[in-house]
Amino acid sequence: MSSSPPIVLTFAGSDPTGGAGLQADLLTLASMGCHPLSVVTALTVQDTHGVESIDAVDPARVRAQAETLLADMRVAAFKLGVLGSVENIHVIADVLSDYPDVPVVLDPVLASARGDALASQKMLEALRELILPQSTIATPNSLEARRLADGSSLAQCAAKLLDCGTEYVLITGTHEAGEEVVNTLYDRGGVVREDRWQRLPGSYHGSGCTLASAIAAALANGQGVPEAVRDAQEFTWQSLASGFKAGSGQLIPDRFFWAHESEGAK
Repeated sequence: MSSSPPIVLTFAGSDPTGGAGLQADLLTLASMGCHPLSVVTALTVQDTHGVESIDAVDPARVRAQAETLLADMRVAAFKLGVLGSVENIHVIADVLSDYPDVPVVLDPVLASARGDALASQKMLEALRELILPQSTIATPNSLEARRLADGSSLAQCAAKLLDCGTEYVLITGTHEAGEEVVNTLYDRGGVVREDRWQRLPGSYHGSGCTLASAIAAALANGQGVPEAVRDAQEFTWQSLASGFKAGSGQLIPDRFFWAHESEGAK
């Protein structure tokens, strides 16, 4: 019998398009050689244009999902996306506290690309107080960083988030001006690495979910944070560059781009 691949548990809301959320996490983790486990935190009605509605899963059921899985399987990393409610954040923080040695990747998804709200002010406060102190790395885009940290610059936002307790902050620059997308990784000592990527045309559904899940996969495979961040960016860029038009809205990243490349080589 083969040994198990690294196991990663994601807490996220379900996206029926398969472009973002829980489904994006599962595709990314599997593509990067991990076995994904999932705890559903919210149910959404959405398409490739935006989110029509979101309903949080009952916190007792969130706890039951997580505790049942964790009693049976050993995980190598956690990934957190849309958590659904303040009550769910409290439950998830309590679950994480029992696994202090397992890396935690927090993707603080606050809104859809269209601007549909996915987190209230009270949820932001709970993330800062309960989840960031237990996180290995947080991966906000520049809009999320400014909302979470209320800083005058992205470096100041990173410093404030680090003060909340996370070990690293990766701020992505898709929403910033410039021919290139600049992603910057910070720790308490300042900038750890800055990576520049060709800005791709179009808009993508689930790019942030893909990046955070790819980091979790790389950490689960034994990489350090700076190396995991670099490899995850490469994976995400390739997924976006191979993105496809499934609906009439945003493009869907192709997390199995490498499989299609192999097919073309035959």
